[in-house]
Amino acid sequence: QVHLVESGGGWVQAGGSLVLSCVLSGSPLRVGTMGWYRQLPGKSRELVATVTVGGRTDYADSVKGRSTISRDDAKNSVDLQMNDLKPDDTAVYYCVFEKVVTVRRPYEYDHWGQGTQVIVSS
Repeated sequence: QVHLVESGGGWVQAGGSLVLSCVLSGSPLRVGTMGWYRQLPGKSRELVATVTVGGRTDYADSVKGRSTISRDDAKNSVDLQMNDLKPDDTAVYYCVFEKVVTVRRPYEYDHWGQGTQVIVSS
């Protein structure tokens, strides 16, 4: 059974940085696409970034240039480095996984983590 556990959320001042990590169990990461979504207060979940089996990355315009997603197949984990954080980045961040080589937007992921809260203060 696929299980995703996120870590790294917390409180940070605007302009700061943090790294969100997600560890996958129940499947080898090398066979699938992994990524991050977020849910801002009162909004629907939205894509943040994904990385495919081949290492192709996709970023939301709102985080492009400020974020880097990376995968470590040996550790079955994915990290999301976020820099120059803004109050609008305040959200619950969810890790997602699917046993597919690549994805096209929009994509309905079957596997979601429980989420980790990020709060950016101005």
